[in-house]
Amino acid sequence: MTSEDRAELRIDRRTALASAGVAAAAVTVAACATAEPSSGEVAPGTEVAKVADVPVGGAVIAGGTVVTQPQAGVYQGFSAACTHLGCSVSKIERETIVCRCHGSAFRFDGTVATGPAERPLAPRAVRVDGDRIVTA
Repeated sequence: MTSEDRAELRIDRRTALASAGVAAAAVTVAACATAEPSSGEVAPGTEVAKVADVPVGGAVIAGGTVVTQPQAGVYQGFSAACTHLGCSVSKIERETIVCRCHGSAFRFDGTVATGPAERPLAPRAVRVDGDRIVTA
């Protein structure tokens, strides 16, 4: 290889840094797209919580499902997948279900409290089976 050939293979610092930045962004986007658990359907009869674990006026997140009890003996289920980009909602804070990925929050009836999510959480049928709450 001649010195002229080697000179043609050199790239300047700006091009190298830009290329590295593009590569890093691509890896980050790919990781975000696949890092969160799937919110796919749960087989009917799968236990998602114990009745005693869901307080009246409260909620729990378990097994890809959010279970709320808006009034005594009434349970509602929702997919734990945030409707913004599909990350799993990850905590109950005050009276909301929070997605830490981008800050969306949902009320206990599944509706959006704060965005960037624009759609409510997808409903997931649940029922009481003895002391357990299971998917319907």
